Amino acid sequence: MADVKREIQERISQLHAQMTDMGQTLGLAESCTGGLISGMIAERPGVSSFFVGSVVSYSSAVKSSILGVKNSSIQCHGEVSVPVALEMARGAREKLKTHWAVSVTGIAGPTGGTDEKPVGTVCFAVVGPGFEESMIQHFKNESRSEIQLESARFAIEFLWDSINA
Repeated sequence: MADVKREIQERISQLHAQMTDMGQTLGLAESCTGGLISGMIAERPGVSSFFVGSVVSYSSAVKSSILGVKNSSIQCHGEVSVPVALEMARGAREKLKTHWAVSVTGIAGPTGGTDEKPVGTVCFAVVGPGFEESMIQHFKNESRSEIQLESARFAIEFLWDSINA
C-alpha cells in the first residue's frame, strides 16, 4: 500500500503544478473514500493554489441536500451508480465553484455488497470545462482500506487523464 500512496502523491504533485499553471481549481465529492483523497491532497503545502475543498457525502441525504443529487436518481439507480456519481461531480463543481470536480461513490465493504453490486464496486465522475465523463470500476479481493486507496488512485488518474485529454 505504501507504493500506491507514493504513486498517488506523485500524481497529486503533477496535478498541483499543472492546475496552478493553468489557473484552474479542483473540488471533490467523496463517499466511500470518506475524505481520503482530500486528505492526501491537503498533505502537500501550497495546495490552496488549486484545491478549493470537498464534500464528504456518505449519506444519501447529504448527496441530495448539499450536492443536489436527485432523489429519483438514487431511487432508480442506487447511491452506487454512474448517474449518481455524475450528479455528485456536477454538484461539487457548482457548489464549490471550481473548474474541475471529481466524485467517488462505492461499496468499500466488508459488507453492503449485493450480487448486482458486490463489494469493490465503485463509480467515478469527472466534470470540467466542456467535459463530463463517468465510469464504474470493480476492485476485487481487496480489503476495505485497499478498495478505498485503489479508488483514490483511480480518481486521481481519471482526473489527470481528463485534464490532459
